Amino acid sequence: MNKNEIEARIREIKSDYIRIQADLEKMGNIGGNTERGEQQLAALEKELAELNKKLDEFD
Repeated sequence: MNKNEIEARIREIKSDYIRIQADLEKMGNIGGNTERGEQQLAALEKELAELNKKLDEFD
């Protein structure tokens, strides 16, 4: 991946993270199961950390 592709993927992840976080909040308010959403957020956090590390290598 080049720097632009990494930056684009980071933006996508941040967008997905915000969407999932809002969905989790709604599910939590109605007493729904939030386990799957929490797992998705953890996976996104891991991917974001890896991409940020790669991005740092370009600088």
